[in-house]
Amino acid sequence: MYLSKEEKAKIFKQHGKSVTDTGSAEGQIALFTYRINHLTGHLKKNRKDFNTERSLVKLVGKRRSLLDYLAKKDIMRYRAIVKELGLRK
Repeated sequence: MYLSKEEKAKIFKQHGKSVTDTGSAEGQIALFTYRINHLTGHLKKNRKDFNTERSLVKLVGKRRSLLDYLAKKDIMRYRAIVKELGLRK
């Protein structure tokens, strides 16, 4: 599997408040970004995999809604996570 427990814990430790805080917006956004990058690479090799393409679109939408929520709640946290992950906005 592409996302092991250790990899997930590393993502939440780096971007969230702690390893066990899996519900923070920053941790979720970082996890979605990791999964989006993985699926993008998969789709570059398998361009006719429409189920994965649909999953990718849903993940991008979830990440977008979390980013919108974070921008509305705390603009400084939003700017920090966008800069840290290298997202466009």
